[in-house]
Amino acid sequence: MSDRKRILCFGDSLTWGWMPFDGVVPTTRYPFPQRWTGVAAASLGEGYEIIEEGLSGRTTNLDDPADARLNGSAYLPAALASHFPLDLVVLMLGTNDTKAVFRRSAYDIAYGLSQLLVQVGTSAGGVGTAYPAPRALVVAPPPLGAMTEPWLQVTFDGTSQAKSRDLAGHYKALAGFFKVDFLDAGKVLTTDGSDGVHFTAENNRALGLAIAAKAKAILAR
Repeated sequence: MSDRKRILCFGDSLTWGWMPFDGVVPTTRYPFPQRWTGVAAASLGEGYEIIEEGLSGRTTNLDDPADARLNGSAYLPAALASHFPLDLVVLMLGTNDTKAVFRRSAYDIAYGLSQLLVQVGTSAGGVGTAYPAPRALVVAPPPLGAMTEPWLQVTFDGTSQAKSRDLAGHYKALAGFFKVDFLDAGKVLTTDGSDGVHFTAENNRALGLAIAAKAKAILAR
């Protein structure tokens, strides 16, 4: 068996690699070397393996009335078992929970993420295996940027902007309570994609390098 450290990156379109443009949809994704996951993989090197689990529109633990596939908590347990053995799970979700349709506060969103932390912490054993539960890294996504597209403006309304700014504080408190590691992506990048939601290639690079450094420190302990 390989002795590489295996890191599962569980997130939404920011992890999938959504390429922003003025028309918003339909889009394509950045090539792997430009996605933050690919940047992290290159930075970490041969002793690590990055596993991507990004899905555009994914929430923490909410059923989206427009798409039944997007509840993160409904999928994470199977993803964990599928990819065992794992050393670390990076959780970066919450942006989609700020949508007006969900009427969630920043605290509600953090509480939703707590369900995923419980799932990671209780995942030991998988399906018929003896692997231990991996460690977790909570990443607060950066605040939403300015939006000009009308549908995005009503989907992510004025309260969404404020909630996205408040997530980091709530996520930091949550990570402290669960005794897991935390990274505030807003400290290393701003959301500079033309749609106000997604990342530029430069944003991806900044995040990939930051998460690689954090993951390396966590797994060296």
